[in-house]
Amino acid sequence: MAAVRISSRSGLPSLLLYLGIGIALGQDGIFDVKFDNAELTQVIGYAALVVILAEGGLGAKWKEVRPVLPAAAVVSTVGVGISVGITAAAAHYLVGLDWRQALIIGAVVSSTDAAAVFSVLRRVPLPSRITGVLEAESGFNDAPVVILVVAFSAVGPVEHWYLLIGEIALELAIGAAIGITVGWLGSLGLRHVALPASGLYPIAVMAIAVMAYAAGAMAHGSGFLAVYLAAMILGNSKLPHWPATRGFADGLGWLAQIGMFVLLGLLVTPHDLVDDFWPAIVVGLVLTMVARPLSVFLSLAPFRLPAREKVLMSWAGLRGAVPIILATIPMVSGVEGSTRIFNIVFVLVIVYTLIQGPTLPWVADKLKIADEPEPDDLGIESAPLERLRGHLLSVGIPAKSKMHGVEVGELRLPAGAAVTLVVREEESFVPSPTTVLRRGDELLVVATDPVRDKAEARLRAVGEGGKLAGWLGTSGGSGVSGTPGNPGPPGIPKASGTGGSAVRQAVKPVRPVKKLGPADDAPTTNARRS
Repeated sequence: MAAVRISSRSGLPSLLLYLGIGIALGQDGIFDVKFDNAELTQVIGYAALVVILAEGGLGAKWKEVRPVLPAAAVVSTVGVGISVGITAAAAHYLVGLDWRQALIIGAVVSSTDAAAVFSVLRRVPLPSRITGVLEAESGFNDAPVVILVVAFSAVGPVEHWYLLIGEIALELAIGAAIGITVGWLGSLGLRHVALPASGLYPIAVMAIAVMAYAAGAMAHGSGFLAVYLAAMILGNSKLPHWPATRGFADGLGWLAQIGMFVLLGLLVTPHDLVDDFWPAIVVGLVLTMVARPLSVFLSLAPFRLPAREKVLMSWAGLRGAVPIILATIPMVSGVEGSTRIFNIVFVLVIVYTLIQGPTLPWVADKLKIADEPEPDDLGIESAPLERLRGHLLSVGIPAKSKMHGVEVGELRLPAGAAVTLVVREEESFVPSPTTVLRRGDELLVVATDPVRDKAEARLRAVGEGGKLAGWLGTSGGSGVSGTPGNPGPPGIPKASGTGGSAVRQAVKPVRPVKKLGPADDAPTTNARRS
């Protein structure tokens, strides 16, 4: 938690601090924890990447992504191919790696990291077309890069390049189709199926996103593309309890980053990085100053974007934990020299993230691209009654209730309580004082804490005695229902004890809240009732 706070205040990508924690715990660190299980690291890294991509997709605004979707798709495919070729050539001719190792490094480091890009860009006020391209690219380019790294790490050389390109295109198409389908079906279901608790909506959204990844992977498609597209659709579908869902996904994203980066810090052996430091610097320099700019400028040539915006996009190609996780694939596959590949990627990511992340706002300012910060979205919950010290009562009107035919104004609820919504025949509307209530209606009544019991008693009294309940001796107190000699009105269940417990079906309190303090027990004004 302290690392989260430090990274948010300093502008450094959080991965550096988490990697530092992992290194401090590891073999050359304070606690000398020995950990060298690359396969477990890869599995946990994949799971964490699914969560990070889901969180990024949920936060992506369709109005920003839609205009730049073609540009982002080209950068994440054609641009990745250009970057892989140039970086691999540098690793082969300048560092002396064989072509297989060079191609693996080129593919691994050509993917921008979704977590790093999301965390940095959301603190930098940039035009929406730039943030849209960069965020969509970081969400899209993991899919083709994973396919390339797996292909280069497989036993035997890649014989037919056109078959590899066709395989990439097919897996991306399958993943996109599954992601769109799962996201659309999931959003449709969550909008029409009322879950019994608001806390289930965040879990359901994340579960749907994980299902998209699983379905895409099982269908031999790109699960990473599927989860990002599904999450993007869910995030722009106006789902119930969205602020809670967004906060839950954000917390899971932080947890995934922390666990993944600490584990990667444990996996590395710091004293082995010394020999590979300068090769990493050379490869990173070519990647940052040559490969990334050329990939951006060439792939975005058909699109009308100013040159200074392309320069910023070139500098904003942040690397993070994703390349380090992908570097475990050749280790698991037993590729010769895989440990050196991992060390080069590790050093490259740390050094150039430390350079690019904090300087990105400065570069944007020098290029005169920094935009005015937009106001944050309002966090609007469905019924934040705990903070407002109120209650939401759900009142069903049974078939034989005498509330039938009573106007809303004739309920004569105490000051501080009001009928805010009527649900009738699966349609809801805001009632007026002259709205006539009918059998089968369901009312939503908002009441402040001091008058909650009085409002409930009044509703029960009208249900038993109609609009003249106060004149007929039916006050809705303990003698309304379930007391000796008074079995209660038809349609309202008999209580087992005091009359207050008889409203479990007829009058259902949605959320209990704490009592008001003495200073708050004052007459309620019209503004507070509103």
